[in-house]
Amino acid sequence: MFTGIIEETGNVLSFVERAESWRLEISAHRVLVDLELGDSIAVNGCCLTAVEFDGQKVCFDLLAESRRLTTFQSIDAGALVNLERAVRFNGKMGGHFVTGHIDDVGEIEILEARGKDTFLQVRAPKGTGRYVVHKGSIAINGISLTVAEVTGDVFAVWLIPHTVSATNLRSKTAGDGVNLEFDQLGKYVEKLVVPTLA
Repeated sequence: MFTGIIEETGNVLSFVERAESWRLEISAHRVLVDLELGDSIAVNGCCLTAVEFDGQKVCFDLLAESRRLTTFQSIDAGALVNLERAVRFNGKMGGHFVTGHIDDVGEIEILEARGKDTFLQVRAPKGTGRYVVHKGSIAINGISLTVAEVTGDVFAVWLIPHTVSATNLRSKTAGDGVNLEFDQLGKYVEKLVVPTLA
């Protein structure tokens, strides 16, 4: 479980196919503090298990399915990624509950400064806009954000300068893909209610 409050950005050192999985190696600092083998770290919002680490980097093994369903399908060495350790219930809680299970990949349509803030508009895959509500929460590349506008499958959020500078959104442009995790509540309500309406 995560909060969507990014702790740091790391750089992809390598992402290579091995016999049993894909090995992702990322440079990091803050998320390595007190890290133990098997701990969960959200990488661009995707919950991954630390399988190897030292004082400067951490490694993860990804299955083909994880790669196929996320932006990892097109990530290269040098890419900037958002990192967050799993929630520890002995400190502050910000953001919203994020599972680290990516629902789909969206496409950035607009990312531009407007006044002192930044406007981000994303097109979600067809039919998934039903999970996005005005003033609701959404995780974009693992970042907890509040929905400001939604029309069909297109939604927008406003970013404060800190969010841009502290996450990998500073390296993104229109046309780039982003990992999306919709709020859990809407998905549970749909599962419980929709069958009864049929």
